[in-house]
Amino acid sequence: MERINNSPTLPTRDPTGYKGTFGKVCVIGGSCGDHPMIGAPALAARAALRSGCGLCTVAVPAPILPAVLSIIPAATGVALPIDASQHLFAAGCAHVIDEALINADALVVGPGFGRDQAQQQIVIRLASAFTKPLVLDADALRALAHTPDFARDLQASIIMTPHAGEFAALAHALELDLDPVNESTREVAVTTLAARLGCIVVLKGAHTQVSDGVRVWRSEFAEAALAIGGSGDVLSGITGSFAAQFAQENSAHALDLFQVACLAVQVHALTAVAWSRTNGHAGLLPEELADGIPSIMARLRGEIV
Repeated sequence: MERINNSPTLPTRDPTGYKGTFGKVCVIGGSCGDHPMIGAPALAARAALRSGCGLCTVAVPAPILPAVLSIIPAATGVALPIDASQHLFAAGCAHVIDEALINADALVVGPGFGRDQAQQQIVIRLASAFTKPLVLDADALRALAHTPDFARDLQASIIMTPHAGEFAALAHALELDLDPVNESTREVAVTTLAARLGCIVVLKGAHTQVSDGVRVWRSEFAEAALAIGGSGDVLSGITGSFAAQFAQENSAHALDLFQVACLAVQVHALTAVAWSRTNGHAGLLPEELADGIPSIMARLRGEIV
């Protein structure tokens, strides 16, 4: 196991670039029915755009698409078909999603997505066949944990961003005895799960840890302001955006997915720290977190002091 002490340097931004230059992100999430989840995919999309990607598409159940786009009008929308019971129609979603992903450079799946059988089918299909970077968060991770033998289907280039509970569900499904909570065991836990799955794993929490199964990096920050619903959706959006911008082979400043994940965690944490210095350690709203990203990126690039 190789411990990495520093996060990667944020690549410079091409002053001659255009929206296609900076990557296209697709966010698949949201749910309708008795307990609709509208904010989560909108927050991920907002964070993706605030992190510098050129275009972002949200693919959400048809009934909630207008509401999601009213929150994030800078994104484009794709309506996922549902059945009479307000559940996703998996077979119909496959075609719609395939069309949406033709030009996508990175995909984020899971924010507010729900955990029904249709979601499981969609997540497994994408995890086995998507050819670009794939960020799995929230309900996508729960969907995996409830899918028998899911590890054998993970063929895509995947970054997983579980909190401790989602991590524990994945580990339990794999019959791994790992403790994602105790600070003394988190490094072993994240490295073991990443090695088992062949993925990048971001174990969120105080001093978030990132591993690809060989390398491991630990954030220096433990910021209580991030203890708010939606902050994880913001992280998944940043991660997807950085993957779209910096993980392409033809990029002048290409990063691998481990570096992408570390950089996303660093920007996420620094944004919260900057907010807390002015406002204290409670009350940060996730949309404020997303909106603070550009100034942190500018400071890391030396564009502002």
